[in-house]
Amino acid sequence: MNKLGNLVRNEWITGDGDGQFLYNAVTGEPVAAATTNGLDFKAMVDYAHSVGNPNLRRLTFHERGRMLRALALYLRNHLDTFYALSYKTGATKADSWIDIEGGIGNLFAYASLRRKFPDETFAVDGEGISLSKQNTFMGHHMLVPKEGVAIHINAFNFPVWGMLEKCAVNWLAGVPAIVKPATVTSYLTEAVVKAIIASGILPKGALQLICGSVGDLLDHVTAQDVITFTGSKSTALQLKKHDRILQESVPFNMEADSLNCIVLGDDVSPADAEWDIFIKEIRKEMTVKAGQKCTAIRRIFVPENKMEDVWKALSKSLSQTVIGNPLNDKVRMGALAGQSQRNEVKQQVQKLLASTQIVYGALDSVEVMDADANKGAFISPILLLNEKPFTSTAVHEVEAFGPVSTIMPYTNMEEAIALSKLGKGSLCSSIVTANDRIAKQYVLGAGTHHGRILILNKACAKESTGHGSPLPMLVHGGPGRAGGGEEMGGIRGVQHYMQRVAIQGSPTSITNITNVYQQYAKGIENAIHPFKKYFEELQIGEQIITSKRIITSEDIDKFADISGDHFYAHLTHTDFTGTMFEQQVAHGYFIMSIAAGLFVYSYEKNPVLLNYGIDELRFTKPVYPGTEIYVRFTCKEKIPQEQREPTDLPRGIAKWLVEILDDSNEQVGIATILTMVAKKPGHN
Repeated sequence: MNKLGNLVRNEWITGDGDGQFLYNAVTGEPVAAATTNGLDFKAMVDYAHSVGNPNLRRLTFHERGRMLRALALYLRNHLDTFYALSYKTGATKADSWIDIEGGIGNLFAYASLRRKFPDETFAVDGEGISLSKQNTFMGHHMLVPKEGVAIHINAFNFPVWGMLEKCAVNWLAGVPAIVKPATVTSYLTEAVVKAIIASGILPKGALQLICGSVGDLLDHVTAQDVITFTGSKSTALQLKKHDRILQESVPFNMEADSLNCIVLGDDVSPADAEWDIFIKEIRKEMTVKAGQKCTAIRRIFVPENKMEDVWKALSKSLSQTVIGNPLNDKVRMGALAGQSQRNEVKQQVQKLLASTQIVYGALDSVEVMDADANKGAFISPILLLNEKPFTSTAVHEVEAFGPVSTIMPYTNMEEAIALSKLGKGSLCSSIVTANDRIAKQYVLGAGTHHGRILILNKACAKESTGHGSPLPMLVHGGPGRAGGGEEMGGIRGVQHYMQRVAIQGSPTSITNITNVYQQYAKGIENAIHPFKKYFEELQIGEQIITSKRIITSEDIDKFADISGDHFYAHLTHTDFTGTMFEQQVAHGYFIMSIAAGLFVYSYEKNPVLLNYGIDELRFTKPVYPGTEIYVRFTCKEKIPQEQREPTDLPRGIAKWLVEILDDSNEQVGIATILTMVAKKPGHN
């Protein structure tokens, strides 16, 4: 019997004893054994703190992101190995694609997210805040990586995605991970981790793996650590109440049971495209991964006058689903992850049958292709009918974690919203409607009880990722019963593994700490115009004060003619009574154009390649004819760009603070402009 390895302090170690046997979900044959007996869990935590964390913290966001991309590319070279093992979990090729390539996709997504962060080991959060009248004292927020480890306790249904969707986030943040997959499918997780370590891409200590019990691991966590859990609420609550977690105030992110729902809008009839979309979505969510998804549809709400039409259409659709050996190309639904999971689903359905009836499927019989229905963990899709959803509460409390869903009636949208809330919080909900008024009513009414809501109709159905697909850049989690947690979500998710610290001081000090120029900080004077400098030569805070330019009425008239902007405030003959202006006023864009003429280094070719854009342009004071303006022009931030092709010109983006001032030294406009600047020849 193959004993799974545990990755402990960068070494593969098998635990003591025989361990727990793990079985092929399709054939019932043993696959491996898993045990963590004898492991030194304290040493694992210490190693993550002392080795893994410093190794990741010293890398910048851009370096961490490139690391994720390299790892994703490497893992794609081992897909055949992963798929072969995934079939043993009962997953079809389509199921495996979600788990394996979906997980790798998260690495790609967070690798790309590096561009939203500075090329620093830390990040500036939000905007600076002035705290004094004379602008000598200010505040800001920074994000720095926590000094601990992310401990991920994952569920059995996604042994690859469950690990990679979480690790991608903590690695980009600069925090290592200890992963504990659910034991029953941990042989697939182990194979992926072996490939990750063999790649040599991650720094030492960035990842450790436990295949089996967590032992006394949680006895050694600290306030700098983060724990994430995906699984049953009862187990989550036991862990969350751990004395060490409470004493150290360890962040604990929970994703628990979720009775997700879908609503058919009362505007949809069998003749509409949305009807077919609704039926197809439910069938998919009941049969993909054999319904073993935390986001699967468990409750179906339908207008009461369409109940029979819907359950008949669903039954017909489900009857076309071929169940059996996932290695057979004709099979569309495989097995549950194991016999214990099948027994659990049957027990939960029995609880539901006290207040429901089966309208499709059977508990004790299932027709399978190319497999033995008794040896494999197969079960039929089961569609239940509950005609009194407000008085029969079990359907809003009991989750059968398999291909099981219950159809229920509602009379109006207020009832549909109320029924959705009886689940006491879920990861996701969907409404199928072609009427955006109905969709808005549902979103605003039900939004408090769901982590994500999909509005599905023919306008988006072809490209929709579907009800049950969490996306890297959107939050995954839900309130109440769903655990009250939040994963992924792009930048939001990365921030869960970082400490937000408020800093206070002079604008100059804050500039020097953050490497982002803060308004009113002391500028760096230089005789050389900054546009004559290569990207590497520019300094944050480098500043020029331009010459001055008088704005005339003739200038304003000419700009109006050439731009076509003859807004009344820019015309000399306007009666300005009752307006905000005293007389003809210069166009804001004209003032910005004049400012550019003042700060741009003209005529000679220089390292500035192009104007990349303008951010946060504001016009703060009217400029009347006769006003003299000038510009304080400061290098605010530098963002290196990567060469996508060897032939690409090495370059970076420079952000410049443009302060436009008048002859009384008051600000009349402010903006951040971006220029693309070449690097020195020979520099990448």
